[in-house]
Amino acid sequence: MEFILEYFFDFDLMVQEFGPILEGFWQTLKLAILGGILALVWGLVLAVLRQLPGRAAAPIRWLTIAYIDIFRGIPMLLVLLLVSSALSAFATEGVIPREVGIPTFFGQTSAFWWGIIALTITYGAYMAEVYRAGIEAVPAGQNEAARSLGMSHGQSLRHVIVPQAIRKVVPPLLNDFIALMKDTSLVSILGLVEVVQAAGDVQSEFFNGSGYVLGAMMFLVVTIPLARYVDHLIAKQQRKTQRGGPAGDDEPPPQVGIAGA
Repeated sequence: MEFILEYFFDFDLMVQEFGPILEGFWQTLKLAILGGILALVWGLVLAVLRQLPGRAAAPIRWLTIAYIDIFRGIPMLLVLLLVSSALSAFATEGVIPREVGIPTFFGQTSAFWWGIIALTITYGAYMAEVYRAGIEAVPAGQNEAARSLGMSHGQSLRHVIVPQAIRKVVPPLLNDFIALMKDTSLVSILGLVEVVQAAGDVQSEFFNGSGYVLGAMMFLVVTIPLARYVDHLIAKQQRKTQRGGPAGDDEPPPQVGIAGA
């Protein structure tokens, strides 16, 4: 028991190495926030493309479905390795500009941007399915009423369907963000010093695992409040559904009807 306390809970070492591990966690937060925002946008684009109507748009729908299935089925670690090796090879061979294949924008390393790309294309696929579930949960009459008022399919999605769908899927999207944040630790395989790599450096130097415990605590400071907030949103949705109340906090979801009806 004494060995466990010394090896994993050496608070003096935690205080001593707090700065480097916190700096690594800052890298983790930047990866999670930027990757999460881009994945949210990319996922919405994929979900909308999957909902395009008509036979002419069938190839786009098939390609979108294939993309979603592929990147939901490939491990994140493999996507990281594929992205980094492909982009660096293409840049080295002159297939793409070096600034694109080996990016160093805003003072960040190439490993950081390869991680952002991998997180975006992987979690965009997961979030696309969440958006799709929300879109399909909106009553069909909403779209029919919008079209009867002269809206195009795109206008109906933008002004009627998507706003309601997003409100329905905030909890599962937050769950995906929590998973994305944890997967940022995989970017360390590319050489980026994020929180797990920083803790690993402490372990290698002092032969003590307290750095890993400190890194885990930093993750929990963010993920536990997010998880509780997700529970709160789910409970609130359930209460509103049970009593037949509106989906929003202060006002009902936008309804589309025929004027004068």
